[in-house]
Amino acid sequence: MEENVVLTARGITMTFPGVKALEDVDFTLRRGEIHALMGENGAGKSTLIKCLTGINDFEAGEIHIAGIDGPVKNHSTRDAQNVGISTVYQEVNLCPNLSVAENLFIGREPMTAFHTIDRKSYNKRSQKIMDDLGISVDVTQNLENYSLAIQQMVAIARAVDMDCKVLILDEPTSSLDDEEVEKLFVLMRRLRDQGVGIIFVTHFLEQVYAVCDRITVLRDGHFVGEYPIAELPRVKLVAAMMGKNLDDLEEIGKEHENTAEDKLEISAKGLSHTGTVKPFDLDIHKGEVVGVAGLLGSGRSELARAIYGADKANTGSLEVDGKSVKINQPIDAMNLGMGMLPDDRKAEGIIQDLSVRENMILALQAKQGMFKPLSRAKQEELVDEYIKVLQVKTASKETLVKQLSGGNQQKVILGRWLITQPDFLILDEPTRGIDVGTKAEIQKLILKLAGEGKSILFISSEISEMLRTCSRMAIMRDGEKVNELDHDLTQESVMKAIAGGEQNND
Repeated sequence: MEENVVLTARGITMTFPGVKALEDVDFTLRRGEIHALMGENGAGKSTLIKCLTGINDFEAGEIHIAGIDGPVKNHSTRDAQNVGISTVYQEVNLCPNLSVAENLFIGREPMTAFHTIDRKSYNKRSQKIMDDLGISVDVTQNLENYSLAIQQMVAIARAVDMDCKVLILDEPTSSLDDEEVEKLFVLMRRLRDQGVGIIFVTHFLEQVYAVCDRITVLRDGHFVGEYPIAELPRVKLVAAMMGKNLDDLEEIGKEHENTAEDKLEISAKGLSHTGTVKPFDLDIHKGEVVGVAGLLGSGRSELARAIYGADKANTGSLEVDGKSVKINQPIDAMNLGMGMLPDDRKAEGIIQDLSVRENMILALQAKQGMFKPLSRAKQEELVDEYIKVLQVKTASKETLVKQLSGGNQQKVILGRWLITQPDFLILDEPTRGIDVGTKAEIQKLILKLAGEGKSILFISSEISEMLRTCSRMAIMRDGEKVNELDHDLTQESVMKAIAGGEQNND
């Protein structure tokens, strides 16, 4: 093994039924470095971590750990811990009703000569561990008395005290505020200086550049490259993650005319939701398609949820069609003429054990209320109409929706909202995971709806399809709306806005 390297993974290949999650992936971690593992949703980050930590049993490749002869094959997280690999997840896996000291030594408590737990000993040792790491806590207090940031630091301290050589931090900052993040970074830097190799998984670009020494990028289960942080400007990192080559990007011309009117349909001022999206302003005109662009976890969906009331806004004001409104929950939004197609159609969209008909009439029935049921004849009339309009491929309107393809399930959810005759539609990843032909149909439908005067907020990971449909784009980064582009909309300009930071470094 190369000098100063603590972990190497070579040729890691992992297949799930019908999907090659990782193919011939390499990863190298050095002692005393913080190494970011980056990639969009589905890139293979979590799968690689599970291969390293014994959760996944990969079928090809080798893992080597410094000080251990031959390849290591972990079959459990305990195996991984025994060779010096520890993981701290976003959700802290400790016992909040036990003290900090009890959590630090759970499963390995020091014993007295009489075979009882030596509480005095582990309280003293625990306090020294926390003091040495600069974490100000009383170890005799229950863990639940401390913030999530402190709880994560306790989990890290436990890993370090178990002699970990490799510390994996999987999205540890997602639920932390800026001050808590900085405290965590202080601890990470201290551990780095002590020689621990840290793998840092995050979707926050600013945090990567604040604390990391090196970056490995995965895309679609493949190794893209390993880069020293100083040699990879933000815009090139975004390009590597999204699979675009900035040297030969081609502008994609608009395939539609801007149908927006002067009249405002939606006007959000200072809207926010604590912990997910910072205060933002956004205006959407009647007949306008406005895009929201950003990397996974940038706050795209959270912005939409704050407008729609899926996450109740903590600050700010909202006007709909020129009138000040309060939206406390989605039904309020629906009654104001809004509809929202969520990004996860399986978890938040379709109800799998209901028929196509039952799925499509859900929103309209909810608007009318449980005491005004739609007649069966009216249901069938509406559903027949929108099956035809959307060209839903189904044997029958009584077919269970789970028996349809992903693209047709998406059309059913879209039909659900079109039946309500909305004035404003939020479409969050409406073309994710569906075939090219259906994507084109949905994009054309978006333009048709805008031409009919409907206002649309369109969220997509594919910049090219937003360029074809949107007249304006809001840019999100780290939970904040950082830019708005309304002219010179090209893939390059949008990606540079998403990346932020230094634009001209090579």
